[in-house]
Amino acid sequence: MFQDEPDDPDVMIDINTTPLIDVMLVLLIMLIITIPLQTHSVRLDMPQGPPPPATTLPEVVRIDIDAQGRIGWNGELVADRADLETRLRQAATAANPPEVHVRPDKAVAYFHVAGVMASAQHQGVTKLGVVGAEQFLD
Repeated sequence: MFQDEPDDPDVMIDINTTPLIDVMLVLLIMLIITIPLQTHSVRLDMPQGPPPPATTLPEVVRIDIDAQGRIGWNGELVADRADLETRLRQAATAANPPEVHVRPDKAVAYFHVAGVMASAQHQGVTKLGVVGAEQFLD
């Protein structure tokens, strides 16, 4: 009864790859459609040759802070914080605002330096830098 019956089909051992190829082609087409075309270009006019030299060097204001917290403006001792803020306001509102370089002493307390920088910010100084930071590396 269960011996060789001629009506039973043979067992198929091959995988049908046609549906897999169809799915792969659909995914490939979707990928191609979703990739934006790179036809838009941006035209940039790049400068040719070296840049021209600066016509004028910017004015530099040097603010020194010594170990006792005294403040100097280009080597001249500033009377008080109000005098410093007046000078900073005049520098910030000038036609060509100068660069302000703050040079703190290594032994000065931090709140003196922070006070000068806060005053410069409140008065509208935009070109401010701390110079001589290499002394703090030791």
